[in-house]
Amino acid sequence: MDYGKFRFETLKKEKEAKKNQKTVEVKEIWLSMTIDVGDLNVKAKQTVKFLASGNKVKVSIRLRGRQNAHSDLGLDVMDKFFEMLEGKAVMDKKPGLEGRTIIMILSPAKADNSKK
Repeated sequence: MDYGKFRFETLKKEKEAKKNQKTVEVKEIWLSMTIDVGDLNVKAKQTVKFLASGNKVKVSIRLRGRQNAHSDLGLDVMDKFFEMLEGKAVMDKKPGLEGRTIIMILSPAKADNSKK
């Protein structure tokens, strides 16, 4: 067998496999500890769009100044935000403090076909 032909065939197979695979991106949503309900709804809608397209979402809250002393309020905002998604998301990483930032990672919920 000709090496050039073999190389061509393997490159063709690799290209076909690459075309069929789906890459998962990580989108990021920034929240604030003092975010209002309307703004939270807008961010939730955008998150649902990201999740519907199959992407993971990293939700972040940046703590500034005195907010560092009250990080529990930021965790409450994260919990409220997750409740707004109504089962459209699965929590990969629970909200936790990393430095001055509270981070939570969400992924799309699998469709449950067992309910009939």
